Amino acid sequence: MSIKVAVIGAGSIGFTRRLMKDILTVPELQDTEFAFHDINKRNLDMIAQLARRDIEANGVAAKLTTSVDRRRALDGAHYILNTTRIGGLDAFQTDIDIPLKYGVDQCVGDTLCAGGIMYGQRNIPQILAFCKDIREVGATDALFLNYANPMAMNTWAALEYGGVTTLGLCHGVQGGHHQICSVIEGLVNKGKKQGSRGYRKVTKAEVDIIAAGINHQTWYVQVLYDGKDWTDRLLEGFEQHPTYSRTEKVRIDMLRRFGYYTTESNGHVSEYLPWYRKRTNQIKDWIAMDSWIQGETGGYLRVCTEGRNWFTTDFPNWMKQEPPVFSPETRSEEHGSWIIEARETGRTYRGHFNVMNDGAIPNLPDESIVEVPGYIDKNGISIPQVGDLPLGCAAVCNTSISVQKMAVEAAVHGDVDLLKQAMMMDPLVGAVCNPPEIWQMVDEMLVAQSKWLPQYKAAVPRARKRLASEKPLGTRKTAGAARVKTKTTAQMKKDRAAARRNADAADKGGMMRKKRA
Repeated sequence: MSIKVAVIGAGSIGFTRRLMKDILTVPELQDTEFAFHDINKRNLDMIAQLARRDIEANGVAAKLTTSVDRRRALDGAHYILNTTRIGGLDAFQTDIDIPLKYGVDQCVGDTLCAGGIMYGQRNIPQILAFCKDIREVGATDALFLNYANPMAMNTWAALEYGGVTTLGLCHGVQGGHHQICSVIEGLVNKGKKQGSRGYRKVTKAEVDIIAAGINHQTWYVQVLYDGKDWTDRLLEGFEQHPTYSRTEKVRIDMLRRFGYYTTESNGHVSEYLPWYRKRTNQIKDWIAMDSWIQGETGGYLRVCTEGRNWFTTDFPNWMKQEPPVFSPETRSEEHGSWIIEARETGRTYRGHFNVMNDGAIPNLPDESIVEVPGYIDKNGISIPQVGDLPLGCAAVCNTSISVQKMAVEAAVHGDVDLLKQAMMMDPLVGAVCNPPEIWQMVDEMLVAQSKWLPQYKAAVPRARKRLASEKPLGTRKTAGAARVKTKTTAQMKKDRAAARRNADAADKGGMMRKKRA
């Protein structure tokens, strides 16, 4: 009997089709029934047209249905993939722009810091609504695969309050793994030109890693290559690397001071810590501008906006492109298809997953969501005990875990005081703002995002009243330390190929704009 895979937030430009393609590269899964759901019918219809074309071109027996009715899409689903961004680009804009008025300069703003905390407030009520539907109409053994940020908060809410078996999935560990291979290759070939006689390539298959921590703050605690642990040589390799020495300055500094490399991009990491973005005139010392992900102010918002605008404009040309080929060679490293294959066929898959700690890392709280190695097969999910993190690494994680826990509880219960305390304890917000500024910033964000925050319905009028009676504190008129102007579609037409690549890669989450429970 074929399986059913439902995608919530399926209107994402490239991500939905990529996950579908990955699943359909597995011979045993080529008759999968897909159910795409999004509340934006226009986006959903465009993605469905592309997906149906891809299925037909590859001659597989998969079926695809679409619905703006979530329960219909989830009915009987064995696997549910969540890629939503509640509030869409409109809410995302306020996640970046309002904190900037108070001096909080974010690159991404979707995992921690002011934007990530408020993103969680919007997402978590919907995560719980998704879980309710899965319990009531999904398959008995349904597995909820959450790709949406803030990863730890969403997964925490689903496991603590949703009553559904959930895994949080991120590709950050794989991305850093590629970097580490490149660094080791540089070390073992010192002085040799690539392709020259005796030059030695270093592949991921040859470098075994163990990463442990929390999502976007996971540490490579063991790096084995050629029978040796290279962890102690990574700093030397990164400092000498022709690209990373310039583009990964925050991560290299963390490696220098804490002894371990962290998984997430330079821009992400810079906004989770109190040290690198608190002084506007010093932010550019720690970032690069080759790509938004290296630290650009509001960089992810910009590329998502450009990508969505381009896709809407250029969609007819997407339909004229050659469909992708479903083959093992084109299968991505995204965990979703590998997990489904392992559960359905019994072929063991080893990856790094976001799960409730429950002792896997003893010096982090048991109830926290950790990112650790795990194994999946027909018997289910097995998480080995990793052991204690180095004390400094654990301290970095524990600070963020405290913020995550408060933010989850605030989102579930609509507790404004707890929300403001979470914001106050956030490393970067706390480094930049004083308590009155934080209190007022949260009030301003509650008011601006009220239509996506049903749990704060009673609190918003009080917040609005406070804002009207208080002296404005968010008065900084700045575009940010490293802002790049969003391109118009006319400007993007000058390089259509680049615009298409950006649209395909940037928009992971479906843009769920309206409140929907």
